[in-house]
Amino acid sequence: MRWIEQVDADAACSVRELLDRATVADGVAPISEQAVLSLTAADDARHLIVHHDGTIAGYANLVPAHGEHPAMAEVAVDPAARGHGIGTQLVNAALAAGGTGTRVWAHGNRPQAQAVAARLDLVTARELWQMRRALATPELPELEVPAEIVLRTYAGPADDAELLRVNKAAFAWHPEQGGWTERDIEVRSNEPWFDPKGLFIAAAAADPGRVLGFHWTKVHYDEDPAIGEVYVVGIDPAAQGRGLGRLLTLAGLRYLRERDLAEVLLYTEADNTAAVHTYTRLGFAPAHVDVAYAARD
Repeated sequence: MRWIEQVDADAACSVRELLDRATVADGVAPISEQAVLSLTAADDARHLIVHHDGTIAGYANLVPAHGEHPAMAEVAVDPAARGHGIGTQLVNAALAAGGTGTRVWAHGNRPQAQAVAARLDLVTARELWQMRRALATPELPELEVPAEIVLRTYAGPADDAELLRVNKAAFAWHPEQGGWTERDIEVRSNEPWFDPKGLFIAAAAADPGRVLGFHWTKVHYDEDPAIGEVYVVGIDPAAQGRGLGRLLTLAGLRYLRERDLAEVLLYTEADNTAAVHTYTRLGFAPAHVDVAYAARD
């Protein structure tokens, strides 16, 4: 097996088809949006493809360690090729290539993933909750914007530097989100789902050019029916404690409801007590759990 830095177009297409089959079979996508985008967008991710009976049967995505953040891996196996040890093979390869502290995500923490983790004596290192709520009920609170705050939507690339500044500060602790660059915004802004009217920005009325926080919403049109997402909510640490997280989340929820969507989802770290509290008060409840496994110390 050999890790590669770039996937050719044909292989990327085959991997995407494998991911689609796994999503249908499991009811949850086996790898994240960031990993999917890395199949065709140049970044620091590495890729491992396993063949079985002449076809692509397994795929692993590895983002190397950087700074204090450990390497992160995601693995998918074609449903038709399961039961041959491919998942265990890919996870072992990711742990070896990533080095000490490498974490391997199990989206939905399916029984197959739990079995591989038990076989390799892995332990839970992180839990990411997916939370959901209906948009019709419970009724959304009224949107009350304080006089000292300007609430607006994305004005284009002129906002990017401030968005990245806030994102970096807000997610300095986050191994994936905190490393966003101009390229990450550009790639997502070119996705079919992107709508600048769904990217909300809070700024101080006295200094409207300085972003205090933002809420980027998303609509999953590939779902049937389509579902909204609280995609990213980032608050400048210097502006914490002013209720901006709730304000921006609520603005996005009302926007998604106006799109005639029935349901909305979000992801949050299970141990982020403040975020879980905010989202619970806004009517969200846990739907499923993603687990990052790591080797036992």
